[in-house]
Amino acid sequence: MSRTIIERGGSPILVCDENGPAVSSTQHALDLIGEAFDCADAVAVPCQRFDETFFSLETGLAGEITQKFVNYRIRLYIVGDVSFWTDRSSALRDFVHEANQGRHIRFIADLNDIALSTVSSDFRRRIATAKLRGVHDRGWPSEF
Repeated sequence: MSRTIIERGGSPILVCDENGPAVSSTQHALDLIGEAFDCADAVAVPCQRFDETFFSLETGLAGEITQKFVNYRIRLYIVGDVSFWTDRSSALRDFVHEANQGRHIRFIADLNDIALSTVSSDFRRRIATAKLRGVHDRGWPSEF
């Protein structure tokens, strides 16, 4: 996957391409987390990349994928219009609402909706930890 990194509030965000592989399993989520782990503290994924089962809460896929991001402290931005699915499921509508109240998972219309206040210092903490361990030159921004 080619990396596209944007910066919001001084924190890097890995932006996934619309035409990439479908996110249809927890392994796909772990692949995205691995891609972001050394270069960003958030991942922005177009909603079109998620398999239909993600938006059907009874499958459990949404919970499994979002939990992986929470566990690894990588924020997940699901970018795009999800009204097609939320109009058909009050449970999903509630899930989106609750996710948007939290800190780790956000459903947003476009990248401009990433609020500066939601970007954490997790990335800076990981960089500081890596420097203490003697890990150097991984493509981090020069201010680190």
